[in-house]
Amino acid sequence: MSLTRRAFTRSLLAAPAASGALSLTARSSVASTLSVPPPRAIVQIGRFTVHVLTDGHVDLPYGFFTGQAPEETAALATASHVNRDGGTLRLGFTQYLIEDGERRILVDTGPAGGIGEHTGKLPSALEAIGVSSTDIDAVILTHTHFDHISGAIAGGRAVYAEAEVYVDRRDVAQFTDPAARSRAPDFLHSSYDATAGLVRLYPRLQQTEGDQNILPGLSTVDLKGHTPGHIGVRIADAGQSMLIVSDMLFHPLFHPARADIGFVFEQDPAAAEAMRAQFFPMAADDGALIAATHMPFPGLGRIGRDGGTLRWVPENWAYSS
Repeated sequence: MSLTRRAFTRSLLAAPAASGALSLTARSSVASTLSVPPPRAIVQIGRFTVHVLTDGHVDLPYGFFTGQAPEETAALATASHVNRDGGTLRLGFTQYLIEDGERRILVDTGPAGGIGEHTGKLPSALEAIGVSSTDIDAVILTHTHFDHISGAIAGGRAVYAEAEVYVDRRDVAQFTDPAARSRAPDFLHSSYDATAGLVRLYPRLQQTEGDQNILPGLSTVDLKGHTPGHIGVRIADAGQSMLIVSDMLFHPLFHPARADIGFVFEQDPAAAEAMRAQFFPMAADDGALIAATHMPFPGLGRIGRDGGTLRWVPENWAYSS
C-alpha cells in the first residue's frame, strides 16, 4: 500500500491543527530509589497521556549515514556545531508509554544496554514514574531492529511476559528468514538474532500488518521502507492527534530537508527513501505533531517549510515538577 495524501490526511491526522498539552518533567512525583530520575516529556492527547521516556543515547560515526560521503557529513556537522569528539553524531533512543486510564501501552523497548554504556535506561525511566514491567498491558514494536526490541528480551527472558506484544508480520518474516540473514551484512545479524528471540519468548506474539486498529483511538500506520514492516503509531482523541513515526527521521542535520539521506541499517535504501520523500511533505502540509525515536530528546516536533526547504520544528515544552 503506497502512502497517499488522502490516506495521510484522513487516517493519520484527523485534526492536525490541535496538539496536546506538553511538558517536560525533571523529577518524578512518585517515590523512587533514583537520585536523579531520567527526564520525561508528557503529552496529553484527549483521554491519552503519553509519557516520552529515554533508554539513552549513542554517538555514531558519520559513515552510518548514507546518501553522501562521510566527509560531507563531517563538514555539515561542523558547520552546524553538532559534531562530537571522534567524528560522531548523537542519536537518542526514545520510547513512549501511553495510558488511557485503563491500560498502559509501551511503544518500543530500546537497545537495553546493547549499544554502549549510555543505553539501557528505560527500566529506570519507568521506575521513576512508578511503573514496572508487569504493569504494562501491551507493547507495540515499530519494527524489529535490535535497538527497538532488545528491551523486550533483555537477559534472555520475556521482560513483558504479561503484555500483549504487537509487531508487523512482514518484519517477522524478514528477520526470521535464514536466507535473508545469510545475505545481510554482519552488523544486521543482531537484529535477526533478537527477532528470533522475540518469537521464541513470546509464543502469543500478535502479528499485525500495516494499518490496524489496536484499540479505539490507537492504531498502527504503514510506514514501510526502513524495514519491510516498519510502522508508526497514531494516537487520536477529542480532536487531537499525535503520530509516533519511529525511524522516519534520524537527525535534524539531515531530516526532513533531505529524503535521500538514509541509514546503513536499511536493507532497501530505495524503499526507505521513497517513503521519506512521500511522508515529509505530507507531514509539512498537515502540520502533524510527530514523535521520532532518534531525534534529540524528547523528539517531539513538526515538519515546517522554510521557502523551498523542509525543516524540523521542535515542539515547545517547559520543565515542571
